[in-house]
Amino acid sequence: MGRDGDDVLERLPDAFWRTPYVGARFPGSPAVRDRPGLAEGANCQLFAYEVLRHFGRAPRPWRSSDLWADTLLTRRVPVGEPLDLVLFNATRDPYGAHVGVVVGEGRVLHLCAEAGRPAVWGRTEFAARERYRTLIGFKRMAPDAAARG
Repeated sequence: MGRDGDDVLERLPDAFWRTPYVGARFPGSPAVRDRPGLAEGANCQLFAYEVLRHFGRAPRPWRSSDLWADTLLTRRVPVGEPLDLVLFNATRDPYGAHVGVVVGEGRVLHLCAEAGRPAVWGRTEFAARERYRTLIGFKRMAPDAAARG
């Protein structure tokens, strides 16, 4: 990846940047089963997983707590690298946590109701908001996750 993860951001198609935040469009929801993809909007998890899918990774349609608990297709890592997932919440509880994609240099690509469209925030921007003040941690997809998924 390029310095600062810019390669990730530059290689993301324009359609990703137009994705509206729609809380009801989460992984496994009827709305997503009936109309997959990002055109109808997404919540943070669906958006993050579609970004990974674009780069050849295949996450399962986990909710945030299931993602954090998984040890078969992902692993916890102490420092996030580009295309790792990152979870934030008001507390250390992964249930209902916000999920984004690390793009490097402490920056995270994510989709939230507050911004309405995909945004890239640094750690201080997350920490300034009560609902995102706690960094739960980073998850990395296993290299052969697509084969096992």
